[in-house]
Amino acid sequence: MATYKIDATHSEISFKVKHMMITNVTGSFTKFDADMESAKEDFTDAKISFEADTNSVNTHNEQRDAHLKGDDFFAAEKFPKLLFKSAEFKKTEGNEYKLVGDLTIRDITKKVELNVSYNGTVTDPWGQVKAGFEIEGKINRKDFGLTWGAVTEAGGVVVSDEVRLHLGVQMVKQA
Repeated sequence: MATYKIDATHSEISFKVKHMMITNVTGSFTKFDADMESAKEDFTDAKISFEADTNSVNTHNEQRDAHLKGDDFFAAEKFPKLLFKSAEFKKTEGNEYKLVGDLTIRDITKKVELNVSYNGTVTDPWGQVKAGFEIEGKINRKDFGLTWGAVTEAGGVVVSDEVRLHLGVQMVKQA
């Protein structure tokens, strides 16, 4: 069984949400951790766990970040971690996979399905074996209790319910 840890320096955890239904706001988590265990070369038996520090949310706007950390959204003081634990990692075709697991935001856990592209495994100049993955998916923020909303004078929605997730992940095989 091989164990892998995320290389946070070479990984990014980001999300996009429509604002006013005409543009996207992009955010990320700057503090996160992940582990993966797999005995198979193609990772089809992989067990993956991930956590992000909700207080590390960053949208490049202090006022918006404070709102996201507050009770309307992540309630970071009460719920400091966003968690994911895999249930299934299955190959669909070529280097494409489906990752199914439980995502917990606040105190609500829901099953999510994510699309994964395996970008290969390399040995870096220092002898570390690294595997690269691109992970994408969508969730409905209201499913996780992130229900804050506002409506414009014209009746438009300020923040969409759909949140698009994108993770660029480099995993390092542990000795």
